Amino acid sequence: MNHISEIIEKAKTLGRRKLAVASAQEASVLEAVADAYREGIAESILVGDTAAIAAAAREANNGKGVDISPFRIVEESNPNAAAAEAVALVRSGEADFLMKGIIDTSLLLRAALNKETGLNAGRLASHVAVMEVPTYHKLFVITDAALNIAPDLPAFVDIINSAVMVANALEVKTPKVAFLAAVEKVNPDKMPCTVTASILTQMNRRGQIKNCIVDGPLALDNAISAESARIKKIQSEVAGDADILVTPDIEAGNILYKCLLDLAGAKGAAVIMGASVPMVLTSRADTAETKLASIALASLLGSKGLRA
Repeated sequence: MNHISEIIEKAKTLGRRKLAVASAQEASVLEAVADAYREGIAESILVGDTAAIAAAAREANNGKGVDISPFRIVEESNPNAAAAEAVALVRSGEADFLMKGIIDTSLLLRAALNKETGLNAGRLASHVAVMEVPTYHKLFVITDAALNIAPDLPAFVDIINSAVMVANALEVKTPKVAFLAAVEKVNPDKMPCTVTASILTQMNRRGQIKNCIVDGPLALDNAISAESARIKKIQSEVAGDADILVTPDIEAGNILYKCLLDLAGAKGAAVIMGASVPMVLTSRADTAETKLASIALASLLGSKGLRA
């Protein structure tokens, strides 16, 4: 796939999958689920304060309102209980995946990743964003821009594995993974992330990280520009053609992600991986297309039987 619109169109062919929304009383979330319903992608179960959900629906679309009559509403005003109920709907099979409403991400993750009552898959939760940038020749993934502050080596293995699952859902069979840094050479004293990158590269070559090709450290220009890699004489299967960009920490990831969306005219979709189903987190600042694409991406992941 080369365009975000392809994710949306593919999700439409799957029929409406069930989406459980935790603390759904937020206007932009209701706009997103209404769009997904109208496009035939998802039918939502709204968990939250019933009166507040109705009020948010009236406020949506700059006061024009949004129709939530097609959706089942489950009354639960307490955020912790709402998260638990949304997770329970997935565990029971009544819903296929989760979406964050007006609730702290930590609360939803705590419920979703609970080892006894949640959807724990035994892997680190991570934020995986799919990006369409006008200057790049295909869709690519950025991770982690929102959850993991300073991942260690085992965390990066989980982060890469989750990103590979998303790339597979985009029909990339063996994704090329670039671990980003400021330089291509290993500098253990001043740039420890370059050491992590080189270890992950070697682990991949030895079969400890599978179903992808990992290389790093690579500066951003070399990861996405074949010409930059040629000029710098970098011999790499990944350089200039990366499918996945792994950032060394949350600052780098968040800045890159928002730079592309807000300055480079990019389109995006994002999910949280790490539970046994995908989770959708949207921001009030996200465009309607980003919100819809994020729901579509989660639906696509679940439909392929991939475990988030």
